[in-house]
Amino acid sequence: MKNSRRKFLQSVGLLAAGMVIPISAFGFETSKKLKVVLVGTGVRGISFWGKRLVEHYSDILEFVGLCDINPGRLEFGRKHIGVHCPTFSDFEKMVRETGPDLVIVTTKDSTHHEFIIKGLGMGCDVLTEKPLTTDENKCQAIIDAERKSGKKLIVGFNYRWSPYNTKIKELLAGNSIGKITSVDFHWYLNTYHGASYFRRWHGLKSEGGSLWVHKATHHFDLLNWWIDSEPSEVFAYGDLEHYGANGPFRGDKCRTCQHRSECDYFWDITKDNHMMRLYVDHEKHDGYIRDNCLFRDEIDIYDKMSAQVKYKNNVVLNYSLTTYSPFEGWRVAFNGTEGRLEAWLDIPYQRGETVDQSEMHALEMDQSGEDDKNQEPVIVHRLWKDFETVKVPMERGGHGGGDMRLQDKMFKNPDIPDPYGRAAGLRDGVMSVLIGIAARKSIETGLPVAIKDLTDLEPGETRG
Repeated sequence: MKNSRRKFLQSVGLLAAGMVIPISAFGFETSKKLKVVLVGTGVRGISFWGKRLVEHYSDILEFVGLCDINPGRLEFGRKHIGVHCPTFSDFEKMVRETGPDLVIVTTKDSTHHEFIIKGLGMGCDVLTEKPLTTDENKCQAIIDAERKSGKKLIVGFNYRWSPYNTKIKELLAGNSIGKITSVDFHWYLNTYHGASYFRRWHGLKSEGGSLWVHKATHHFDLLNWWIDSEPSEVFAYGDLEHYGANGPFRGDKCRTCQHRSECDYFWDITKDNHMMRLYVDHEKHDGYIRDNCLFRDEIDIYDKMSAQVKYKNNVVLNYSLTTYSPFEGWRVAFNGTEGRLEAWLDIPYQRGETVDQSEMHALEMDQSGEDDKNQEPVIVHRLWKDFETVKVPMERGGHGGGDMRLQDKMFKNPDIPDPYGRAAGLRDGVMSVLIGIAARKSIETGLPVAIKDLTDLEPGETRG
């Protein structure tokens, strides 16, 4: 147990700062299990950062507290995770009474900063779900808090750890197409997964910062990592023209809607026992409706988005996000001085497959690790030569195998060198989220936005 816990403490430094920090820097015993608290008992919190940690890493850690403003969901979460620790509605009381080493933040995006700052200030290392936060002011407050506290913040970016995405990084870093000059990246959310954001709190800018922040932070982090540079300027377009008030009708919520027979987006939450027990059974405590109408008037985020991003190393990125595609997948193409690299996932007609989109999303979120594995292509085409098809082993479950590998690196294998630099700390979280924040501000002003004007972190020509 002692060695396992020491490895985890080293990994906090590795993930947060890109280097191993001496154990003495953390200032607490290494002979006991790591004491962990979780704030935010929604589906991501109680599954990936709750139940999965208990099932796979109980030799090194123990949950000493759970916190949420909804007492019903909090109690359900405790049982689902499989722990007997105390529960709290007051975060600071939980930290004072349980003395945790690590705080895990999985609350609503707009409140991440609150618990990150309090956790750091109360002497804890903090791990937060993406996105880091929702605007530049909260971002700066988090930067200041980490500097002042002497503790470390880890951002849970999982897509970097997917074998397919890692192979792209390997090929680019290996000079397969020379120096990267421009990138085209397009992400397609389908009418199952994409629509789900507009049912939830994510449909409000004030809660999730828009999908520029909540969803695209994943994509921008991948791009920053692949390109190996940081963004300098963003110009963007976006609009809301499919969901929200654009709908032909609207109702109270799906399960009571009078238009259910004619609405293509009708979703019957009553057929999902887990969602019923986690959310519907506890609506009375905080009024949160999980199957809200996605045509309700209050929705104010964008459902089509396009941006051009200039990087400090002079790479130009063309990015788009579509939220009502008939399929869910993505494409990326890198142009270089010596060729072009193309990659894509889950474009059904390129494999001649018919895919159930709701089933595909369920497989992606699955944490069991039992998903069937296959191979997917990456195309490398050098100038004046024929193209090469690189076959990459691919997993669908757990965000392309990234979830498991991220946690294994933290808890099992922190000492193994990572030549791909997949560890993500505060700076990575800041630089990914600032692209989305800048895109949002660009749409609102009609002007390009300089990243250096948003926080006091000056973008670098290379990452870090």
